Amino acid sequence: MSHKHHRTPWYLWPFKALWHLLAFILSVVGRIVMVVVGLALLIVGLVLTVTIIAAPVGIPFVLIGLLLVFHGIF
Repeated sequence: MSHKHHRTPWYLWPFKALWHLLAFILSVVGRIVMVVVGLALLIVGLVLTVTIIAAPVGIPFVLIGLLLVFHGIF
């Protein structure tokens, strides 16, 4: 199967460049938010795990926080 390469007309390239810039900014901001939320869940999970009674709730928080941080970094 052949893929057609759609070229952007010269008068539309500023809009295409702006669109790509906005997409890049949103992806970076999304990764930063994911890491921050992951770190917050990690800290809350660690605090809950230290209190032995809430450990069954804290351990999943730690795991979810770690997964979010790793997904945001990599």
